Amino acid sequence: MLLDTYGRVATDLRVSLTDRCNLRCTYCMPEEGLQWLGKSDLLTDEEIVRLIRIAVTQLGITEVRFTGGEPLLRPGLVGIVEQCAALEPRPKMSLTTNGIGLKRTAQALKAAGLDRVNVSLDTLRPEVFKTLTRRDRHKDVIEGMAAAREAGLTPVKVNAVLMPGLNEDEAPDLLAWAVENEYELRFIEQMPLDAQHGWKRDGMITAGDILESLRTRFTLTEEGADERGSAPAERWVVDGGPATVGVIASVTRPFCGACDRTRLTADGQIRTCLFATEESDLRSALRSGAPDEEIARLWKVAMWGKKAGSGLDDPSFLQPDRPMSAIGG
Repeated sequence: MLLDTYGRVATDLRVSLTDRCNLRCTYCMPEEGLQWLGKSDLLTDEEIVRLIRIAVTQLGITEVRFTGGEPLLRPGLVGIVEQCAALEPRPKMSLTTNGIGLKRTAQALKAAGLDRVNVSLDTLRPEVFKTLTRRDRHKDVIEGMAAAREAGLTPVKVNAVLMPGLNEDEAPDLLAWAVENEYELRFIEQMPLDAQHGWKRDGMITAGDILESLRTRFTLTEEGADERGSAPAERWVVDGGPATVGVIASVTRPFCGACDRTRLTADGQIRTCLFATEESDLRSALRSGAPDEEIARLWKVAMWGKKAGSGLDDPSFLQPDRPMSAIGG
């Protein structure tokens, strides 16, 4: 069991498979990209599967989310999913992706055992997409989402970040489109995880702003804390249902008290929080021949030290050195 000193138990593992990405989203990294991890620094497919096996069979993990960077860039992804699907007990498995490669891989991922996908899409306007991501791939994302839905990787969840002066007016249009296509929409407040460290609280689009915009076109009924559980998104029923919309308000409505996540970076570091400034090294233990029991012990020690909250409201808050692309968001 991955227990911390505040009584929280981590059952949800986020696994970053690579720090690389084929987009250059303005809220994540600079146009020229970043200095990527070297191949020898990355966990191998076998090391990733071993750590997931330890987490599932010894530490109580019941859900695994594959992330990046862009996880579809990982050559061994389908094999990793297939091996994890064979674990006993079998974890629920999902993937967070920018969607560009989904049209090509959705069927294979479903056959391997993946349960569903989250796709990042911030705009319905191709020209705004190009500005936000610095790539002209909007059509590929739309087609990838449709392929995921057709392959049965459902519910397909859509993650959208609203940015001032770019897409802040699109919340109602995004929701109408998601309802029409049977996607589950989640708005995410922009977080201080950009590589440029250019994030500013002033001027960001908040959960309150998003809900105010949505209510100009839709009737929203809050589901409530009992339905939410440990999920990061607060959810509202749209026009009486069955569709829902969620808002992940990490900045203005933090949900740290119910957090049940532990994170593994692509180079084998344990992170207790997206905003943590410390990491715990499992890769060295793996490569020095440590047995499963020792790796499990190190993981427990790391999670025992998890802080009460993200610290975003502390005047001394500092962004982590690692950007979102390297953490496994």
